[in-house]
Amino acid sequence: MAAFRPGHLCAVAAALVLSVTAPATTAQAASGAALREVMFVGNNWEGTADVIKSTGDFAKVGRINVIPDKDARMAEINADPIKWIYFTAIRNGVGEGHDQFVDDMYSTPDGKSVVVSRPSFADVVSINLSTGAINWRFPVSGYRSDHMAVSPDGTRVAVSASTANTVHVLDINTGKQVGSFATGDKPHENIFTKDGKYIYNMAIGDVNTSLDAPWLDWTKGDRRITVVDATTYKQVKIIDMRQRLDAIGLTDYSDAVRPAVFSPDESKLYFQVSFFNGFFEYDLASDSITRTKTLPKNPATSDDRTTFVNDSRHHGLSMSPDGSKLCVAGTMDDYATVVNRSTLQEGPLVTASKPYWATVSGDGKDCVISESGADQVTAIDFATGKKVLSIPVGDHPQRVRLGHVAADWTGTGS
Repeated sequence: MAAFRPGHLCAVAAALVLSVTAPATTAQAASGAALREVMFVGNNWEGTADVIKSTGDFAKVGRINVIPDKDARMAEINADPIKWIYFTAIRNGVGEGHDQFVDDMYSTPDGKSVVVSRPSFADVVSINLSTGAINWRFPVSGYRSDHMAVSPDGTRVAVSASTANTVHVLDINTGKQVGSFATGDKPHENIFTKDGKYIYNMAIGDVNTSLDAPWLDWTKGDRRITVVDATTYKQVKIIDMRQRLDAIGLTDYSDAVRPAVFSPDESKLYFQVSFFNGFFEYDLASDSITRTKTLPKNPATSDDRTTFVNDSRHHGLSMSPDGSKLCVAGTMDDYATVVNRSTLQEGPLVTASKPYWATVSGDGKDCVISESGADQVTAIDFATGKKVLSIPVGDHPQRVRLGHVAADWTGTGS
């Protein structure tokens, strides 16, 4: 699902790092300008990003048009038969009949711009939050861009180029490439370690074929975690979950690592895989899967794997700041739930419509999920596991990231 990411750090933590150590309401940029911590919600099919408060009532602050150059991009695509074929394939494949205009987004540390990956346009752009104009544009290798991550110091952004099996690392202010590295098939999630020394990339393989039976798993491609040095961009390590799953007898389970989250001390990795209603715990020191958590199925959800959107049954995972709770988006099963990390006991199943992502509120009290089927984001209390509230957003919300805008900012587009 792109539609439907030594030490480790989860994608959610990467977003938290981006917000530095500022309070949830305001912060000070390096320039001294007052900033406000917010959440960016990418409305993938609409080409907008809603900006909401990061805590409390999560009220809408403003909206960004992330495709102000749509006419120019479409002219380029229509003039190139190969680009047009891929654009159409994205629409009819991972886009479920829709164009994918925003997958991931992060604000710059000074709160002046937001950097957005746009799958259907195969690029990354920086948008000025004051004017709505594009600061820079970087076309990725191949024909589709996907998940991103920002370095702990906020100076670099890593983006997956899905069809090129490549991750580009860009200067967040200029858009110039500072490095790149090869990955497995269809790179997806990217994660910087909290010390900024390493980047982890999860390759999920081909998720758009109907060859979904366990015995055809080998057709899905080279799925692995690639670890690289974040200075030289040289490969440091490869982690193949196929070997780790086989070692505990789970030979019929997919090894395509989807969303993942790391414990605060970065000794454990919790991750979801294609087709599975649950997640795994991986211990880095022993290099083994130590626990498996199977979550309830929705009786109304078919077990026919070909009906799962982009091979995902569950897609979205976050962790409370103290590491005691996990929050799981049960995408195809239409619920989200908070799981006790110690006992792996789930809490109430909170009904949700195709929840696509899970992150953490600015104050760390709530898990925030994007309900792509209901065009809203929903906050769930980590302490009780119960729903707090829902806020309407645009068409098909997916990634939700913490960031900053100017304290008086109210939006750049509709």
